[in-house]
Amino acid sequence: MSGIVGIINRNETAIDRDLLQRMTEFMSYRGPDEQQIWLDGNVGFGHTMLRTTRESVGEKQPFSLDGIWITADARIDGREELIEKLKINAVTDAELILRAYQVWGEDCVQHLLGDFAFAIWDERKQKLFCARDHFGVKPFYYAEVGNSLIFSNTLNCVRFHPGVSDELNDLAIADFLLFGYNQEFTTTIFADIQRLAPAHCLTWSKERLQIKRYWTLPTDGFIRYKRAEDYVENFQELMEKAVSDRLRTNCIAVSMSGGMDSTTIAATACKFLRKGGDTFDIRSFTVVYDKLLPDRERYYSGLVGETLGIPIQYLVADDYKLFGKVDRPLLQRPEPSNLSLLAIFVDQLQQIAAHSRVVLDGNGGDPVFYSWGAYFYFAHLVKSWKFDRLIGDTVEYVISHKKLPQPGVRSQVKRWLGVRPPLPTYPSWINSDFSAKLDLPGRWERFYREQRLIHPIRPEAYQQLSSSGWPYLFESYDPGVTGLPVEVRYPFFDLRLVNYLLAIPPVPWCLHKELMRVAMRGILPESVRQRPKTPMSRDPTTVLLQQTESQWVDEFEATPMLAKYVDRNAMPIVSGIQSQRDQAWIDLHPLNLNFWLQNVNKINYFSVKEKTHAIK
Repeated sequence: MSGIVGIINRNETAIDRDLLQRMTEFMSYRGPDEQQIWLDGNVGFGHTMLRTTRESVGEKQPFSLDGIWITADARIDGREELIEKLKINAVTDAELILRAYQVWGEDCVQHLLGDFAFAIWDERKQKLFCARDHFGVKPFYYAEVGNSLIFSNTLNCVRFHPGVSDELNDLAIADFLLFGYNQEFTTTIFADIQRLAPAHCLTWSKERLQIKRYWTLPTDGFIRYKRAEDYVENFQELMEKAVSDRLRTNCIAVSMSGGMDSTTIAATACKFLRKGGDTFDIRSFTVVYDKLLPDRERYYSGLVGETLGIPIQYLVADDYKLFGKVDRPLLQRPEPSNLSLLAIFVDQLQQIAAHSRVVLDGNGGDPVFYSWGAYFYFAHLVKSWKFDRLIGDTVEYVISHKKLPQPGVRSQVKRWLGVRPPLPTYPSWINSDFSAKLDLPGRWERFYREQRLIHPIRPEAYQQLSSSGWPYLFESYDPGVTGLPVEVRYPFFDLRLVNYLLAIPPVPWCLHKELMRVAMRGILPESVRQRPKTPMSRDPTTVLLQQTESQWVDEFEATPMLAKYVDRNAMPIVSGIQSQRDQAWIDLHPLNLNFWLQNVNKINYFSVKEKTHAIK
């Protein structure tokens, strides 16, 4: 959504107005509606507005109440409940946050739901308070250099400040080469620039900078109902809250495949909008393959579109080439990323941007329902001497599915015996000196080593939801990275919904997404509702690597900077080779890094008009 930036000088040096103005204007592509700055002595905030909710019409930021200032990129959920607690009239989301801070101070984050990154300057206390939402949907970057603190939700905006160097963070580069993204929640690819981790807040004063966690994923939730219908009805209610809180506009897009997650979101959105009685425009956007590989997403998404009565705009991806269009400004990223087929994502986002500023996305459905089987739940019931519940849940599952629930005992036995799957082969092309300096083989082994199980009943879902991969994905979809004024919203990462799904019995409700399938009975087409989880039959990248025209990927010219990290001569041939998807992707990481290194120092801080023209 909106762009935020701030500078604070600890030594009372006045803020450079021109610098703050230029840093703010740099973010105008992500906030084209209005740009404003505020400064007072050694403190300055900037904001670029992207209006995506009804409440944001006419909103102005930075905003103040009684000498307390805020700049926020935020969408607050559960607004009615929070407004009631604060005993105020309906206000913008930024004002909600600020009023919550006035009442509860730094504990205001305990009362906030939604996606947010914000900074509050408390003039009376001479203190800065910042926070990032629970799952890290909204980015927040900062750099403490010299006597200054610089922050923004846009990485390259922080780089704009002359005190921030372009020195690279070698460990972040190593993580990209090994795993495809930085495994650390708190660092970036640049040594001077840090990330505020999800569910953390930052406090800065003249004396110190302090960071603390304000929330952790719960492990003690316990919800049990007597009637099976109650589980379904409560899920439907929470799903509608999660979707409706992420609408707040009558022009909406849905990124929709033919699977259960995105189609459930589309169906819930249609139900809510039609119930409201206002006019609305909802459309779905779907990437399909018609020739390159077997793909039935067009068929299944078409059934859903026809049933729900919503138009679908298809993007046919058959003719995209590996690393096609990489010279386009919209494909250049502030940190290394997989560029091989990024043009597909960018083109679809441009389609969406022509229709709406808000798109609902189905990511999150897999982790919240993820399960290795019934073992952990049944083991918990046995330890608790709840044999009646064990028998009842098993019988209920058998009646519904005509088979016993998948136990997952085999995996647990292997775990007891210490049997581990073989590690993937460590990349031989990593520069040996670089590898030894950072002990990268040890980092590789730790990454693939089995993690400690935390949640007593849903450890697999807990691991999935706690992964560093999610903040990475959210940031890659953020307007500060995509260059397009489109906000992606994720109903399955609604905190209320996540807490509920971690607290209910996983058998039968989480196995094979049973709860969602029952809830969508009579709403989605039966062939979609009953469709099993269906991964893509073949990976487009590995298919394209078989084509003669992709041979150039083995012959690319390496920039001199790459030699520090990669032994170019040790890189294997990847084109024309039948290889597993994961291995092919790993072996393409050096090429992706090479493209990024070629452009890392080519950030064009052009004018608002030039920037707007460049992203069209």
